[in-house]
Amino acid sequence: MGKPSGRRIVVAVVAVLAVAAAAAVVLRVLAPAEVETVARGAYPAAPTPPVGVIGRLPVAPLVVDGRLRVYAGARQVYADQPVSGKHRVTPFWSYRRWPAKLVGVLAEGTTVVSRWSDGKLVALDARTGRVAWRADGPAPGAVPKPRRTYAATVWDPAGLHVTRAADGRAVLIAAGPGAVGGYALTDGRRLWRAEVGRGCRADVGTTADGEVVGVDSCAGPAAVEFRDAATGAVRTRWRPPDAPGRLVVTPVGCRDGRSSCRGLRTSGRGDEAGRGWLVVGAAEPVAAPALDGPDAELDGERAVGTAGGVVTGRSARTGEELWRRADLGPVRILAVEPGRVHLLTEGRDLVTLDPVTGAERSRFAMDIGRDGTGWQPGRAHAAGGYVAVERLRERAGPDDDDQGYFLMAEPVLLAAT
Repeated sequence: MGKPSGRRIVVAVVAVLAVAAAAAVVLRVLAPAEVETVARGAYPAAPTPPVGVIGRLPVAPLVVDGRLRVYAGARQVYADQPVSGKHRVTPFWSYRRWPAKLVGVLAEGTTVVSRWSDGKLVALDARTGRVAWRADGPAPGAVPKPRRTYAATVWDPAGLHVTRAADGRAVLIAAGPGAVGGYALTDGRRLWRAEVGRGCRADVGTTADGEVVGVDSCAGPAAVEFRDAATGAVRTRWRPPDAPGRLVVTPVGCRDGRSSCRGLRTSGRGDEAGRGWLVVGAAEPVAAPALDGPDAELDGERAVGTAGGVVTGRSARTGEELWRRADLGPVRILAVEPGRVHLLTEGRDLVTLDPVTGAERSRFAMDIGRDGTGWQPGRAHAAGGYVAVERLRERAGPDDDDQGYFLMAEPVLLAAT
């Protein structure tokens, strides 16, 4: 056998180099990575926008510190500004991870916490977009694929909550199948981790008094479990009187998402009425008859209801009527935040009332440009006087794809009240 010719050697070397280059490209594309694009400009001042609809957006905004709008993508969390901008603009900062997917976003002050499909928790400084800390949390399990607005990701993040412990510390709670843990919001330090049953425990949220709430049926009939957010210790297990075998618990009166809630509504599967309860301090939940039924919401200890086309404010504990508004026609409660209850009329006016007195704080049409009011509301969120709502087609159903579900390419309206 003769020696290989120079030409053959060159071809072989080129082939080896090509394979190596291709492998390097594949490794670079598929290897785990993160991209942190920090803010280049100064942290913006909080504006004072005029009352009314101020923007139309393709994705759901989470208003942070009254200055930024934070959004979610499949593998990205990013922010733009000003918060009062009419449209989404070039990101102020951005954070990406690969190959994990973003499953939840939560904001507390100037800290934005992102939760990922591999269980990683990454906190960002909203003022700069820089990573403040990283922590390993419980894997979130299967999370339904979000619709294109990512409203569920930023307005109701699965298994991600915050509360204040008895000593005033902000505690982040991350829950998943088989585990729940508490973390110091300031630096991500894990405070505790508890192994819990798989398939027999459901996450509910946190209370305003520093407790983690879940529904546990692992060792008997379903009961509401209260844990200390700072230590993870189970304080009590409580079962409502005459509770059904399959207990459903919905938080109400929450400051944001399912965080720092002041009430619960308990029901059985398929039971739309439910019973309302206040969760105050370390005592067992207190019956709140004014919260019975799905058409009532909570602000502090005041329940606002819309039964029979009349809006009423009542004492949640006693049911005593505090005020009444019969001049708004049929309305639905769109969102509630401390000191404001936001109502949507049949004519698509947004009416904001003071939950203490029933006095009207603002009223305007939820419309912009020539979009019109021929839509039905989807998910909605309120924070700091801002209200955002998804606009759905009038006959949209839960099984429709996004094209048939949303009204248009920019279905989210943002308003200042």
